[in-house]
Amino acid sequence: MLSKLRDPSEKTLAVMLLAPAFLLLLLIVVYPIGKLVYNSVYAVDKNGAFLGLQNYLDVVQDPLFWNATKNTLLITVITVPGALIAGLALAMLANLPFKRKWPVRLSLLLPWALPLSFAGLIFAWFFHTEYGVVNDVMNRLGLQSEPTSWLLKPNWAFAAICLTVIWKTSSFMALILLAGLQMIPRSLYEAAEVDGASRWQQFWQITIPMLMPSIVVALIFRTITALQTFDIPYTMTRGGPGEATETLAMLIHKYTIDYSDISFGSTLAVFMFLISLVVTGFYLKQIGKNAA
Repeated sequence: MLSKLRDPSEKTLAVMLLAPAFLLLLLIVVYPIGKLVYNSVYAVDKNGAFLGLQNYLDVVQDPLFWNATKNTLLITVITVPGALIAGLALAMLANLPFKRKWPVRLSLLLPWALPLSFAGLIFAWFFHTEYGVVNDVMNRLGLQSEPTSWLLKPNWAFAAICLTVIWKTSSFMALILLAGLQMIPRSLYEAAEVDGASRWQQFWQITIPMLMPSIVVALIFRTITALQTFDIPYTMTRGGPGEATETLAMLIHKYTIDYSDISFGSTLAVFMFLISLVVTGFYLKQIGKNAA
């Protein structure tokens, strides 16, 4: 035994090197997920009584869950492509041969570095009925005679939240895509110009295909965070008017913090985890197809 430890084989050495990472993975990933599932089937605040699947049955019968899930998916479907398009435009702008690139690239970092709740508060002020910048500009341009209550009308409030999320997250997409753009050899564009390809043809036949790995990575990270959207709608509307802008993460917060129902909140979190797992699996499957 001592001889093996002094002169380990490749297999033993591999196990020894991977063991700390494996234990860390158990600690920060497997244990929290296991604890979450445990809390969903036991009444945490009722002497630990076993509930079985009762919470899961209650969740699927709860209209608030379906409303929050619908809002969450809508935010994801709207903001992820929106952030991708805006991020790609910003990345291509930052990739232009400026003499001084640092001011442009620094401007990409500012929205990304801004805390989510702070961004929500800023845009809540922008869309304020009486003092907001949006109403002030529209009044000056003569586009409206009376101030619009942007955050007090369901559709407008939802649109304002989506716009805020796109503004906040497009810089993150831009940073990933900018790194991908800089990995594309300039010689490909020079060869395309010699062949007579237009800028538009170069974009679709060179830029997009070569940038696809970066796009997929950006989409994975952005989609997962979109499914967990909480800070911006919470600081802008608190889920209102009514529950028109309440997301799944906000509903989990409501049950666990406001109602102190940790067991039911854990069940909702399990559903969020499963949705994120399905979406991530879909992306990874697409990556496998593209790699093949």
